[in-house]
Amino acid sequence: MTERTGTGTGIGTQAGAAVRHPGLSSAEVAQRVAAGEVNDVPVRSSRSTAEIVRANVFTRFNAIIGVLFLIILVVGPIQDGLFGFVIVANTAIGIVQELRAKRTLDSLAVIGEAKPEVRRDGVTSEVSTSQIVLGDLIELGPGDKVVVDGVVDEADSLEIDESLLTGEADPVVKHPGDPVMSGSFVVAGGGAFTATKVGREAYAAQLADEASRFTLVNSELRNGISQILKYVTWMMVPTAVGLIISQFTVESHDTREAVRRTVGGIVPMVPEGLVLLTSVAFAIGVIRLGRKQCLVQELPAIEGLARVDVVCLDKTGTLTEGGMDVTALQVLDGGDEEYAARALAAFGGADPRPNASLQAVIDAYPPQAAADWQVTGTLPFSSARKYSGAAFTEPDGTDSSWLLGAPDVLLPAGHGALGDIDRLNDEGLRVLLLARAQHPLDDPQVAASVLPLALVVLEQRLRPDAGDTLRYFAEQDVHAKVISGDNAVSVGAVAGKLGLPGAEEPVDARQLPPEQDAMAAVLERGAVFGRVTPQQKRDMVGALQSRGHNVAMTGDGVNDVLALKDADIGVSMGSGSEATRAVAQIVLLDNSFATLPSVVAEGRRVIGNITRVATLFLTKTVYSVLLAVLVVCTQVPYPFLPRHLTLLSTLTIGVPAFFLALAPNKERARPHFVRRVMRYATPAGVICGSAAFATYLMARQHYTGPGELDAETSAATLTLFLMEVWVLAIVARPYTWWRIALVLSMGVGFVIVLVTPWLQRFFALKLVGDEVPWSAVGIAAVGAVALEFSWAWVRRRENRSA
Repeated sequence: MTERTGTGTGIGTQAGAAVRHPGLSSAEVAQRVAAGEVNDVPVRSSRSTAEIVRANVFTRFNAIIGVLFLIILVVGPIQDGLFGFVIVANTAIGIVQELRAKRTLDSLAVIGEAKPEVRRDGVTSEVSTSQIVLGDLIELGPGDKVVVDGVVDEADSLEIDESLLTGEADPVVKHPGDPVMSGSFVVAGGGAFTATKVGREAYAAQLADEASRFTLVNSELRNGISQILKYVTWMMVPTAVGLIISQFTVESHDTREAVRRTVGGIVPMVPEGLVLLTSVAFAIGVIRLGRKQCLVQELPAIEGLARVDVVCLDKTGTLTEGGMDVTALQVLDGGDEEYAARALAAFGGADPRPNASLQAVIDAYPPQAAADWQVTGTLPFSSARKYSGAAFTEPDGTDSSWLLGAPDVLLPAGHGALGDIDRLNDEGLRVLLLARAQHPLDDPQVAASVLPLALVVLEQRLRPDAGDTLRYFAEQDVHAKVISGDNAVSVGAVAGKLGLPGAEEPVDARQLPPEQDAMAAVLERGAVFGRVTPQQKRDMVGALQSRGHNVAMTGDGVNDVLALKDADIGVSMGSGSEATRAVAQIVLLDNSFATLPSVVAEGRRVIGNITRVATLFLTKTVYSVLLAVLVVCTQVPYPFLPRHLTLLSTLTIGVPAFFLALAPNKERARPHFVRRVMRYATPAGVICGSAAFATYLMARQHYTGPGELDAETSAATLTLFLMEVWVLAIVARPYTWWRIALVLSMGVGFVIVLVTPWLQRFFALKLVGDEVPWSAVGIAAVGAVALEFSWAWVRRRENRSA
């Protein structure tokens, strides 16, 4: 816990005359803790262990597979029940991986937790939210989140945004005695409030339960898989009924064989590993990003950022580091530089919560140099105003009011100093105007007719990794838009130094058309926008979304919150305000903008690879349904036993899908997941099923006598394996050494089964003669050619429609 002494200026009263409420005493805090009046709400950043186990075990398809496994245990042999052990192993893997992700997410959530400043015994200390007690006096500043319900005690131009609670975007001015609700946040000014509701009684408890939850909702990938599983269920029921009737009719002399063949037909219809593999891929994504100090507060954010084609960047804290340095002080109209320096020193001492610009002023002009200037009032900085103010009684007794802010806002158009300011902005420097106000600070016209005294020239520190990150986005066809409240020319110069295309033509947002469609047209052409108000940031996100863009918004200041909420993906810096971290789906805890490419790459890896492996799983479902229909129509025994399909699924889907799902993949995510997967899986499944059944019918014409069904099954299994391996080889493209090795190793595994006597017996696989096995290979070759043609045709259609 860090502490700072309570010697700052008073809030809401004149400095020097302020009487600070000391807050609770240590004894009072101890009494409330003993009474249980503590804000001790468990941090819940993920599902509980019981929920994880339940979600992975009690699924619809696990129930189907479990019942079929129990049936096989009754009729035997055990090798026909191997699919049951595979399901157990897969489910265990899913539970372990999600538990690992849970630990990662829980630990990161604690790291990223905000620590409110609480006044106790007259000393302000940072404490965790769980240590706040009833009656605590909690201090507030710009960007701070109200973590419990309370009543305002002190207010200095305190403005609170309650849009997270009410939906009303306009900030509310708060006065002593006004209520504040947890979940709101400060946009301007400062103050302190007394906690009146803590723990589960406060609205914050409900928000905390939802803020960082490990969730898979609202994901196109997840919803698409659910839709596919629903279709599969519809197909399975009538097909399975027909298959049961058929097999008990054909194998009326051998009930056990009929059961085994029926189960062999039903089991492969279930794409049981698809849901598991998706969960594992997402969970591993969370772990990978966690190692890079990236907190994923909502799991679909990994997927969502991969679909983003426009990323809106706030310059300060994203392209530039938080700190700035004063490089020059240029007095205007023959002003006194020493007097301007003292005014700046006094100005810095008047604000207990300086922003980055004012902090640079404080560093250059320490407040001790103007200790004899008495503060009589303050006007906090506001993103909408673009300036802050302070009123003083100077050493000679003169009362004066000062403003410090954007020159192009405070100076009238055509002022002589604007030319010099534009020149400085062209060099990427930031310029503030120190001016004397002619009106009181509480006058709405305080910025009118000011007397300019000096220009404060600031140099921003560029992030060393920002240029590489912008180049990455350009290479990945993601359009970067720099949206800042600073001067447009200055922002353009900074972006130009980092190599952003289009930075040479910055746009002043005050000239943007208010109509959404017209604004969208300007936004699509431009790359740099300055003098953007918080509401405009929100409007700009909406305008881009209206043109079909998936928009990500990055930011760290309270002025970014509205836009972060409305963007498809909100990304906050870890050092940003509590409000921005609360609404963002992704928090970069190390404040490194360079982490964003990792998030994009992780999302693309997940989506691209799951699309690949989904094709493998659904090809199996399609050919299984087709085989069942053909068997019912022709009234022949089902060609495969469960052990055969378990072997094929393991070698051509299960093992390779796991490796493919975790492989690097930079392909940009595309919409319509279900349609794209089924376009490939349907023809592939039809071709595989047709080839295997053709081999089976051919073998039935060739083999006679004892063991004929096993020989026919073995020939059909050979064809189906070759077809599935070919599908795997297509899905694994483009080839790398390890992908080639993966496909070849699966083929070697099948050959080992065919040539090893005890494995032959275990899997009931033995090729008889030469004619039928070579015919099976020939049929598979024809099927492979058909696969290539069908996939090439689908790919051409897909590319034309893209």
